[in-house]
Amino acid sequence: MDRKLVVNAPLAIAHGHRVEVSERVDELTGESVILSVVDLDARIRYRRAEESRGQVDRWLGRVVDCTVTIGVGHGAHTVLTVEADGDGRGASSARTALHGADAAVDAAKAEADRWGGGDRIPEPEPERFW
Repeated sequence: MDRKLVVNAPLAIAHGHRVEVSERVDELTGESVILSVVDLDARIRYRRAEESRGQVDRWLGRVVDCTVTIGVGHGAHTVLTVEADGDGRGASSARTALHGADAAVDAAKAEADRWGGGDRIPEPEPERFW
């Protein structure tokens, strides 16, 4: 399965190169934060300046597409599409999926409450005459 990674830095990684991605889940937002991307074919390591705290998940993949956008207002950023090896998504993707599932359950409950839910007592059927 392809994953789309957005990094606030110019990372020029060629199509077909194998990469190792290290990420962690932000406790406040529940979103995945990319700590480093290692181009295994070119042997170039891109990493954040800050030290990583908490559990770090690593996974491998192959670059399908790389778009580097150079801008004045927001600075340079890169959108990488990576085809993950195997399940390749690590524990962080499971956390992300569970977070998404929890959000879907909450949305379904809110919608059910809005429409009266399924716990209403049905009206009695009218008596039939033959």
